[in-house]
Amino acid sequence: MKVIPYGKTCSYQELSVSYGNPKSIRAKTSANGANPVMILVPCHRVIGSDDSLTRYAGKLWRKEFLLGLESGVRRLL
Repeated sequence: MKVIPYGKTCSYQELSVSYGNPKSIRAKTSANGANPVMILVPCHRVIGSDDSLTRYAGKLWRKEFLLGLESGVRRLL
């Protein structure tokens, strides 16, 4: 399991390469999207290669909120 530090992100492409199989992006995306323990295993830190917010089982607004919270950016609602 790759550890993505608090306040940092990585792309699905980087994740696939780190596991030694750059072509496994779809498998990584599916596994990440099916994560039943989203807070314990912080899958919200995985983003698209173009820095876009991609699939997240907890809804994209939560992913955006969690990433903002970790980066120190404060938002009102």
